[in-house]
This record gives sequence, C-alpha cells and structure tokens, in this order.
Amino acid sequence: MSGQAGSNETRQKSALEEFEQSGEGRPPFILTYTEVKLLGIAGVGFFLDAYDLFIINPVSTMLQYRLYGNGTMPANLQGLLKAGANIGSVIGQFLFGYCADAFGRKAIYGKELMLIIIATILCISTPTDTLSPTGCLIYLTIFRILLGVGVGGDYPMSASVTSDRSTIRKRGTMLAYIFANQGWGSFVGSLVVVVVLACYKHVMNDEGETSKVDGVWRIAVGLSLIPAFGTLYQRLTLPESTRYEKSQKPDLIDQNELKKDMVESGIHAVSAESIDEKPSMPAVKKAHFREVIQYFSEWRHLKILIGTCTCWFLLDIAFYGINLNTNVVLTQIGYAGKTGTPWEKLFKVATGNLIITALGFVPGYYVTVLTTEKLGRKTIQVMGFLMEALFLAILAGKFNTLSTAAFIVNFTLLQFFFNFGANATTYCYPAEVFPTKYRAFAHGMSAACGKSGAIISALVFNTLTDSIGTPAVLWIFVGCSLLGAGTESYYLFRESFTFLLPEVAGRDPDEILAAELRERQ
Repeated sequence: MSGQAGSNETRQKSALEEFEQSGEGRPPFILTYTEVKLLGIAGVGFFLDAYDLFIINPVSTMLQYRLYGNGTMPANLQGLLKAGANIGSVIGQFLFGYCADAFGRKAIYGKELMLIIIATILCISTPTDTLSPTGCLIYLTIFRILLGVGVGGDYPMSASVTSDRSTIRKRGTMLAYIFANQGWGSFVGSLVVVVVLACYKHVMNDEGETSKVDGVWRIAVGLSLIPAFGTLYQRLTLPESTRYEKSQKPDLIDQNELKKDMVESGIHAVSAESIDEKPSMPAVKKAHFREVIQYFSEWRHLKILIGTCTCWFLLDIAFYGINLNTNVVLTQIGYAGKTGTPWEKLFKVATGNLIITALGFVPGYYVTVLTTEKLGRKTIQVMGFLMEALFLAILAGKFNTLSTAAFIVNFTLLQFFFNFGANATTYCYPAEVFPTKYRAFAHGMSAACGKSGAIISALVFNTLTDSIGTPAVLWIFVGCSLLGAGTESYYLFRESFTFLLPEVAGRDPDEILAAELRERQ
C-alpha cells in the first residue's frame, strides 16, 4: 500500500510540475492546465488574505453602529482592531517562513489555512450581546491577530510553493498571478458587503432595526470560509516539489557539523555510522538554523535581504496607510455616509469602498502579469515607487482644492501604480532572488518587515491626521515612496551601494548558491 501511495504522489507531483518541460514557445502569461491548477491551490489563499485583511474597514463601521449607536468608536480601539491581523501576520510570516524551509513545504502547507478557518469562526462568534463594547472589540482583535498568523503564513508558503514549481522563464509571471488575487479578494469583499447590506435593507431601514447589522458583518466575514474549505484538502495533500527535495540533499550538508550538532544536543549514544546513514531530526533542524545564520552572515546575501525588507516596509507604510483608512478617500469622493438613516450611511460607505477597490486596483496587477518578464522586476519597482510619489504629492498638495473628478482620477492612477509597481514586485522579489533552501525564510522576513510598516500606518494614521492634518500625512507617504525608489535606483550609478536589489529575471539562485559552494571547496 505504501508503494502505491508513493507512486500516486509521484504522479501527482509530475502533473503539477510537467509544465517545466513544456510551453517554451508560448508567452509567459499563457497558462497550461497544470499551471492553472497550481495557481488555484496557491491563489485562493491569497484571495482570502486580501478578503480578510481589507474587509475590516466596513466591519469596523458596522460595529460602530452596533456597539456605539450614534456615538463614535474610540480611535485607539479602532486602530488596534485594524492593525490586529497585521500584527498576527508578522508572527505568521516569521514562523511559517522558517518552518517551510526547515521541515519542508509539504509538512507545513495547509496549516496556515487551518488557522485562518479556526480564527474566522472565532471572529464571527464575537458575543456582542453579552460583552461591553470595549470587551467585544478586544475579543475580536485577539482573534483577528490569530487570523493574521494564518494570513501571514500564507505569504512565504504560497510564494515558495509557486516559485519551487515554476520555470525561470515564467517564475515572475506565476508569482504575479498569485499576487493578483489580492485585488480580487478586496473587490469581492467589498461587493459581498454591498449585497448583504442590500438584503438587510427592509429589516434595518424600513423597520428601523439597526442592531441587525450584527448579522451583516458576520455573514460577510463568514462567507470567506467557503473558498477556505474548498482549498484545504488540496493544500494538505500537495506533494513536495522536486526543487525543494534537491535543495535538501545530504551532500550539501557538512556531516562533521551534523555530528557536532548531535553531540551538543546531548545525543551521545549514537555511532558515527548511524549518524551518516540517518541523522536524527533535532540535529537536522539545528543544522538548518546554523546554515541560515551562516548564509546571511555573508554581506553579499545580507544586503539583498536588507533591500527586500526595506522596500517592502516603505511600500506598506503608504499602501496600507491609504487602504486601511479609506474614510479619507470616501469623504473626498462624496461617499462618507454622513447623512441619512444608519442603513443608508452604511450602504453609501460600502458602495464607496467598492468604487475604491475597482479604481485601478485589479487592472494594475494584470499589467504586472503581462509585463513583468519583459520589463523586469527592478524597472517595475523603481517606476512604481516614483509614480506613487508623484500622485501622492498631487493629492497632498491639492488635497483641499481638487475637484471630485480630479481626485478620483489621481487616486485611480495611484492605485494603478501601487499594483503595477512595488506592491506586486516586493512580493515577487524574495521568492526569486533567494535560493530554494532559504527562500521561505527570506520571504517571511521581508513580508514581516512590510507588515510592520502596515501596523505603523494602522496605529498612527488617525492620530497623525487629527494632529497634523491629512495632507501632511500624505507627504510622509511621498517621502516613503521616494526612499523606496532611492533604495533601488542608486544601483544604476554605483553597483556597490549597500541597499540594492539585482534584477531577477532569468536569474537562477540555486545555481548561484551551487557555484558559491564550489568556490569554498
């Protein structure tokens, strides 16, 4: 039976990797059936990530009506609620990133989705009838943090699973396709809120039972369980990739170091022969940690990690500062929901959020898909940062004088160049520039730095806006975008500059690692 199971796994693996040997004549963005299947497994997770991260905007507005009536939600609790999932994401990105490299993608993949499912169920069970308003928000924030651990874990897992199975020729395109699901997750989340609110119009608006909004946000959040359960089995049964298995070959591990690790771990009653034949699990994991430290202790590797971390951090300060605080944008385009019944206000805000996610959000991702192999990641990232800075500067400088139409045009172009720019490439870079052996860890580390920027924006945006004004905050975002471009573009003049990222189109990091290992011998 075990032999049959092994052969089935081999066939499944071959099916998922067969496109590595075919399709050379087609454009990178034309997908085969096996590529679509892989993107379905990895992409649905990222769809859920965006759905869960951004739906907190309308949910927090609904909770304000449910818990505070005509009052306002305390700014500190609102900031903590919005930051909760991102706080958990930092933990998940570090944890799952390291474990995916140390224990294997097969052993870890799917566990992050289980966490998302459990946390979502706990979130929609918030006892709004029995806890105080503050207690409800704290309860929900705690389980949003747990949700974030699963969401964060999906970043390095889906990126490494996809990169491991992609040809170099199409690797960037495949990763861009995965990331494009963020746009769809945000759009569908906004659409779901509008539809569910429309279904509740009679009871909330005509009959005046505003408290029924409790059901609206629970349904909107709970619907994400459908694609989650639909993808779980595929993730849990996904076989290990050939590229990862090759990266773990014993000849890449110093056996003397392995024996030393076992002795230091207190494993003495083992013969040298048995160590060579079958090293114990704790020794292998300790050896992997030692290898991670050794690899990134070299400046040529560390400076690239600093580059991916810095760019993602700077990008997310601006990106999440805008997209987690859409009330500013809604006010400018006339969808702030300031007048009318509670349902009318909520429906106007929900419609405004739908408009915002449609403005340049989804198209930007797919322009990246179509051009990433042609233009290269570096060009798209530098261009994206500079264009973001331009449109943020226009919004900041003319914030109080732009007409509604002009504001919408500028905001649309800003969203477009977020996604045809650094928002997409910061996700792709660490999955392409680092070798398979350290890929998930480096991606998790980079993503965690990005989410740190998102947390800063979520926690301080409202406070800063109240104290120095929205235009001043937007100027801060302009500065972050220019710093992000400077981190990259300086490479054009001095190749030895510390904060640089190489172009990864056509780059095989595993071959580079193999050459480095041969140099040491």
